[in-house]
Amino acid sequence: MLVAGATPVVAQRPLPPDSLVRAITRQRVDERRNVGIAVGLIDADGRTRSFAYGRGAGDAPLDEHSLFEIGSITKTFTGAILADMVAKGSVRLDQPVGELLPAGTVIPSRGGRQITLADLATHTSGLPRLPGNLEPRDQANPYADYDGKRLLDFLARYQLPRDIGAQYEYSNLGVGLLGYALAAKAGMTYEQLVTDRILRPLGMRETASLLSPELRRRLAPGHGPDGLPVRNWELDALAGAGSLRSSVHDMLRYVAANIDPRASQLGPALVATHAKRFQTAQPNVSIGLTWNRVVAPSGDTLLIHNGGTAGYLTFVGFDPRRRVGVVVLSNSAVSVDDIGLHLLDQRIPLTKAPAVRKEIALSADALQRFVGEYPLAPNFVITITRTGDKLFAQATGQPQFALFAEAEAKFFFKVVDAQLEFETDATGNVTAVVLVQNGARQRAPKRGTGSTMRVPGAGGSGNP
Repeated sequence: MLVAGATPVVAQRPLPPDSLVRAITRQRVDERRNVGIAVGLIDADGRTRSFAYGRGAGDAPLDEHSLFEIGSITKTFTGAILADMVAKGSVRLDQPVGELLPAGTVIPSRGGRQITLADLATHTSGLPRLPGNLEPRDQANPYADYDGKRLLDFLARYQLPRDIGAQYEYSNLGVGLLGYALAAKAGMTYEQLVTDRILRPLGMRETASLLSPELRRRLAPGHGPDGLPVRNWELDALAGAGSLRSSVHDMLRYVAANIDPRASQLGPALVATHAKRFQTAQPNVSIGLTWNRVVAPSGDTLLIHNGGTAGYLTFVGFDPRRRVGVVVLSNSAVSVDDIGLHLLDQRIPLTKAPAVRKEIALSADALQRFVGEYPLAPNFVITITRTGDKLFAQATGQPQFALFAEAEAKFFFKVVDAQLEFETDATGNVTAVVLVQNGARQRAPKRGTGSTMRVPGAGGSGNP
C-alpha cells in the first residue's frame, strides 16, 4: 500500500538489459542451436520489451507477431479455464471429472476415491503421461486422430497403479481429459471454450489452435533438433494439453494478466491457479493448477511452464513478487528453458553448446535392448523407447528427446549437453544406464521391459 508522500518501491533485481537479451538470442541462432528465437519481457513497471532473431514464415525475419506452437504451455490456459468456471460456480475443484462427461462414462477410481478436476490439474490423478492406445496413423502428427471415443475407451479399461492424490506424475492425458471435460460441460469445443473464457477477455487475437489464413501466414515453420523442417501438430481430444499457437505479443498480454490481477476481469481466477496445491518429490518444486512453482536461488517462487512439439520448444515464467515476466519461443525442438530461467534470475546459468559428436548408425534390433525404464529416484524415471531405428529418452515430467549413438552402448542428446552410457552384463543384457551431465554421473538400474509410448510426447514440464 502507498501512503501520501511515499516513494514507490522499485522492484529488486530488474530484468537484464536489451543488450544482453539480444546477445543471448543471437548467439543461440548463430551457433545453429536454434533456427529462430523470439523473446518477450515484462518489467516491474509494466513496460514490455520484445526481441526476435532468426527465420520465420517464408524465411522472413521473426518478430513479436510471429506464431509458434506453444505445446504444453496450453495447460496453463486449461488451468485458467478451470479456475474461471469454479469462480462462476459452473464446477468445483473437488468435483469428480466423470460428472462432466456423458452418462455411462467409466472413469478409473481407486479405494472408493474418484478422480477430481483438481487431481487432473495438479498431475496427481494416477493417470499415465500418455494413453496406451495412442497409436497414430501418422507418426509425424501423433495426436491428430486421437478422438473422444478413443480417450473414453482407454479410461474405461485403465486401472490406476496407485491411490489418487498420492503422487505427482506429469500427465498429458490428465490435463487433456480436463480440457475435454470442461468443454463438454460448457457444450463447446476446446477451441471455442478457451477463446470464450481466456483469449477474448484478454484481447489475445494472435492465439488459437485452428489458425485463420492470416495467422497461418505468420506461423514460423518448426524444425527438429537436427535443424530440418518438421510437420505441425494438431490435437483432437487432448487439445487442452497442448494445442495452442501464439506469439510473443499475445503471450506478454497473458503474463501481464497473471502478474497483475487488476489488469482484467480474469485476475482473481488467474491468481487462483498460482496457489500451491501439491508438493512434488523435488523440494524446490510444487504445483498449482497446472503451473509449476519453482523456488529460485534467490528464494523467490517462480511460476513457470514450458512446452514442446516436434518442431518447437517454448518457455513462459514470471516472478509475482518482483512483478516481472519472461516469454521465450523457438521454432526448433531445442530447449530454451535455460534462457527463460536465466532472464528471470541471472544466478541460474545458461547451458553451454553441446560438444560436437560423431553419430553412428545402429540397427533397430541393436537399439531394442536398451528399451525400458531406469529409475534415478523413486519418482524420477528415465524411460527409453524405440520407434523404427530411432531411440528416445524421456525423464519424468520432461519432454521426450531423440538419442543418437556414438558407440554401441553410448548415446548423446542434441538438445542438451548430456549423454547416456548403458551398462551390460556378461551375456550382453542391459542392466543400467549412466546419465552424464554437467560433470556428474548418475547411475540408474534397468527395471522395465519397455514402454507403450511409441511417438514423441511433449512439454515441461513437458510436451505437448
